[in-house]
Amino acid sequence: MFIKENFKMALDSIFANKMRSFLTMLGIIIGIASVIAILAVGNGAAKEITGTFSDLGATTINLTANDSDDSNAALEQEDLVVLKDSIEEIQYISPNQQISGTASTEMDSRQAVVSYGTPDLQYLSQTMSSNLIHGRYFNQIDFDENNSVVVIDTDGAEALFGRTDVVGETLSVNITQTRLDLRIVGVVEGSFADMQGAFDADQIPLFMAMPQSTVGQQVPQLAGMNSVIIEVEDTEQIEPISNQIVRLLELRNDAVGENIYNARNFLQALDQVNNVLSLFINFIAAVAGIALLVGGIGVMNIMLVSVTERTREIGTRKALGATTKTILIQFLMEAVILSLIGGMIGLTLGILLSNVIASALNIVPIYTLGSVGLVLAFSTAVGVFFGIYPARKAAKLTPIDALRFE
Repeated sequence: MFIKENFKMALDSIFANKMRSFLTMLGIIIGIASVIAILAVGNGAAKEITGTFSDLGATTINLTANDSDDSNAALEQEDLVVLKDSIEEIQYISPNQQISGTASTEMDSRQAVVSYGTPDLQYLSQTMSSNLIHGRYFNQIDFDENNSVVVIDTDGAEALFGRTDVVGETLSVNITQTRLDLRIVGVVEGSFADMQGAFDADQIPLFMAMPQSTVGQQVPQLAGMNSVIIEVEDTEQIEPISNQIVRLLELRNDAVGENIYNARNFLQALDQVNNVLSLFINFIAAVAGIALLVGGIGVMNIMLVSVTERTREIGTRKALGATTKTILIQFLMEAVILSLIGGMIGLTLGILLSNVIASALNIVPIYTLGSVGLVLAFSTAVGVFFGIYPARKAAKLTPIDALRFE
């Protein structure tokens, strides 16, 4: 009954001065709306970013080697064969090598990015599609026999020949002042046709792939490999397989404890990205939360004004038997209710605002029970903290001094 009466008196006081109460809550409303919107949109954007990257390489391992003798041959083709034969969970494995050059035909000449690796490169390349439109990808025979073959995409075929079905045609590629005459064995789906409208067609490089063995034979300085892409079957296997790869290579090459090999899986990088994004989002939310402190100061100021205006009322209540504790709880509850009402309005406004922003950015806002509960708890704490001083001031008034107040 005691709490119910104080609650009713607090509400009566708040609604008796609606405009003043609203202005008092405004800082809290803005602060909570900002924090909720930032957290929801930020978490949604983070999930979108990490989800996209995860889809691209959630089962990918990037194997690198740093040879102590500064040799370019830190990894050998035999190492790749042993890894694939020894670890059955490995689906694809290929060097991750690229170099720029100039591709030429009788029709045109364009800048090109040449990727080279094993036949598994078809499924591991991040610059070329694996979807064949014409012909085939270079195979193990091409790799073993160092055949001068190449796979290009439809964008390159259109640029160099004016058509896409160019299997059997030849082109030349100049790499590090070495000319390679190559026969086209396949054409894959183009990946950059949608960029034609934003850039001049001549500014977009062509993309092609060829056997690493062919590049190494004709351009010896490119024969070595120190970076390899490996794809495993699922993400649950990726961490133990990464460790197994390193141990196997160290044992095979008598390099235990030399830290030459590093198998870094994508999930490790993804965790770092998540940590950075979370830190950034929480920092921005904390900055927005400063408005809550400003709102709390507003609550304290208005409650002090309320105490001054209601001094005679306090004196009358004390003269009729109200205790110091009763007065303290009455004014403290009023401050808390102001903060809670502001918190609920801010929460509603924050949800609406985050949905509008997320819709404009084409992402899905993410609301967590923890963040909503934390924000509302913080708004309550603001009411308690900034309401204590005015409530104590009101409670300490003596009946005689209060009744004399003009």
